[in-house]
Formats: sequence, C-alpha cells, structure tokens
Amino acid sequence: MASQDWFDKDFYKTLGVTKDVSDADLKKTYRKLARKYHPDSNQGDAKAEAKFKEISEAYSVLSDAEQRREYDEIRAMGSGARFTAPGSGASGGFEDVFSRFGQGGGQQADFDDIFSMFSQGGGGSFGSGRFGQPTGGYRGFGGPQKGADVTATTTLDFVTAAQGDTVSLQSADGKPFKVKVPAGVKDGQKIRLRGRGRPSPDGGEPGDIVLQVKVRPHPVFTRDGLNLRLTVPVTFTEATLGATIEVPTLSGDVVKLRVAPGTPSGRVLRVKGRGIKSTKGTGDLLAELQVAVPSHLDDAARAALEAFAAAEPKENPRAEMMAKAKA
Repeated sequence: MASQDWFDKDFYKTLGVTKDVSDADLKKTYRKLARKYHPDSNQGDAKAEAKFKEISEAYSVLSDAEQRREYDEIRAMGSGARFTAPGSGASGGFEDVFSRFGQGGGQQADFDDIFSMFSQGGGGSFGSGRFGQPTGGYRGFGGPQKGADVTATTTLDFVTAAQGDTVSLQSADGKPFKVKVPAGVKDGQKIRLRGRGRPSPDGGEPGDIVLQVKVRPHPVFTRDGLNLRLTVPVTFTEATLGATIEVPTLSGDVVKLRVAPGTPSGRVLRVKGRGIKSTKGTGDLLAELQVAVPSHLDDAARAALEAFAAAEPKENPRAEMMAKAKA
C-alpha cells in the first residue's frame, strides 16, 4: 500500500543508499542505522526517535519488492511531471506524466489503464477513491495510512518461556485475545502481532501490537544462546577419584554424568540435546563442575586429611604461574 507522500520522500536518500542497492546491502545499512537511532539507545532524544521512524518507513517500503517497484514508478512519474495550466504556452502537461506508461506519439492515453496501476477501478477523480484519500487531492495519493503500533509487555517464568505458552492480551479496542508465545523465547525478545494495534485514521489497515517478553531468572539454570548452563558442586574425593553423579534438567528429570578421576574445578561437561528447543534448533546442557570445600571437619575426617597431606606429592600447583609472572 503506497504512502500518501511518496512523491515527497526520497527513501534512498533517507537510508543513504543508491537506487540499485541490493537487498543484502539494504538490510545491512538499515540494521546499522536502526541500532544507531533506536529509541532504547537514545532515551528522550526526539530527533533520534524521528530519524528512527523515517528509516523504518523507508526500509519497510524498499525491502518489499512490490512496494519498491511501485515507489520507483511513482517517483519517476513525479520527477518528470509538469502540471501546466491550459493556454500557458508550455509544451508540457499531463502527457509528460502519462508518457512514462507507454503512450506513443500522437496516441491518446487510456485513463482507465493509467489509474488501474493504483488499483482503482475504471474512472475516478483526484478527490475520491484510492487516488485521492479523505486527506485530500494530490497529498492523498497512494492510499490510506496504516494505524499506529501499540507496545505491550508480558512476563513469563523461565520454564514457560523455554517451553512456550499461550497468554491473554488486550487489543487497542479493549477486546481480549490470546496469542501463542513460541518455545525458546528470550528475555527482551519482541513479537509483532499484525493488525492488533490502533485503527487507521482513514480506513486503512490497523497497526500492530509489539509484544516485549520479559523472562524471570531461574534459580539453577541460565541461558547461553540455545544452551542451558548450570553449576554442579562435586566433592574433593569425587573430583579426585572420579564418580558418577546425577544432574537435573529443565524438564524435571535427571541425567547421569561421569566425572573422570583428577577432574579440576571449572571443567564443563556437555549433555547433548537437553538445552532450549526452538524452531532455530536444540541446544545442549552445559554442566560446570565446581569442587565444594567442606566448611567443617570432624576429628576423624581431619586426621584422615592430614595423613593425606603428608602422603601427597610435594608439588606446588602455583609454581608454573609464578614462573610465568616473573618472565
């Protein structure tokens, strides 16, 4: 749907690209500008907010092949138009505009064919229909405006966000509706709900609801992309002698992991396929082992540990570090 002021706006100039820019370069340029002028990064900066809206409007048109073609045709027509009054003596007129649509020399233009480019039926006028919206005449060219977007926020617990859920929201007109939040949604992720925003001021499409999802932290698990991380305490003897331990998963069941003899604190063991599942793939469970030091010892344990200290190899585990520091 063409905007009513495409004649006046140079979307290529707004984005700083040439007319023959590729789709890939267009997207790359837009993302760079969007990051620079996004309202979240420019709190209270009205100029940045206005610039963000301009580049968003430009990209929404140029990134759509059909709208970009129509925009180029409209701009081409507007740049060559010479609207002169009858009898002014100028050689230009409406013929200069319509000649861009295949009118040959001396051949009469078919107005119905010309206006059909703008999806208007036969006939029509500048002040009504799709060629002239209620906003009026030449400035109304291109169709009604889309309604404004509305922002909304929903908060999910960690497990629900990982597994997906259906939440209840309220549209701009006050009517409740339900929306499916996909599995694997991240904290801060935004979901666009088409047609749930403000109505158009002149009969066009309604705006959207932009739903931002907030996720409560989990007491055990954290996210690392699609992977899940957790810290697993192991005893000194388990790390030294080796052991098989149980580790929880997000689904509630447990998996068994083999701790090899001599495992140092900080080693990460991976459980394939037990991370976040989403349309983008499935992550793993990453268990970081942390040697737990006992906070108190009874007399028997202390005596056994002292006997071990007397028998263990007399190696300084910090010797290599000290040598490197001196070098």
